[in-house]
Amino acid sequence: MCSIVLRIGAAGVCIGANRDEMVARAWDAPGEFWPGVMAGRDRLAGGTWLGMNRHGVVAAVLNRTGTLGPAAGKRSRGELPLMALREASAEAAAAYLAGLDAGAYRPFNLVVADAAGAWLLRGLGEGKPDMARLGEGVSMITSGEPNDVAHPRIARHLPRFAAAAFEDWAALLADASGPWESALNIPEKDGFATVCSSLIALPRAGKPEWRFAAGRPDGAAFVALGW
Repeated sequence: MCSIVLRIGAAGVCIGANRDEMVARAWDAPGEFWPGVMAGRDRLAGGTWLGMNRHGVVAAVLNRTGTLGPAAGKRSRGELPLMALREASAEAAAAYLAGLDAGAYRPFNLVVADAAGAWLLRGLGEGKPDMARLGEGVSMITSGEPNDVAHPRIARHLPRFAAAAFEDWAALLADASGPWESALNIPEKDGFATVCSSLIALPRAGKPEWRFAAGRPDGAAFVALGW
């Protein structure tokens, strides 16, 4: 159950994201494993959970509830961000992915963003993905619908991100306090935990910036990535 938070406004888009995964599943920190794309690499299936291209497009995939891990007969969801990152804008990426067969994958939430805005594509196991542009302000997405306060994690943390400056988001991503169900930085339980974290700024004026914590964000430092 990964989490992604976006602040969308006239100045651009800010993103905070925690990746939650089985701790035994091997991965590589973001690098240019694919030409023109900086992304983390999942060693099991070969795809990514989060990446950015040289046009400043960011794409991230999240599993929907109850669909952790691969399934026989289904393609890896980790290829979806890589497809998105072939495009020069988030809008073009979203439009392309909206034409895919969602039934080829286990259910997913896919976020695509650039400095001009962000889109959410929901793959629900059949038909085409549902595509919607995210509105201005702060949105939080986990394994279900965006900003769904019936989800304990969103109910607890969305107001905190909305009230905080982007400079303070690292501390919010590192918060491991409270009940496991509502923690944002998930302590290990049954081999599952938060394994890494990202802070990304996509300004309309200026260059994109990505800071990555190669471990739980309450212990690993956020380090700037470069091409």
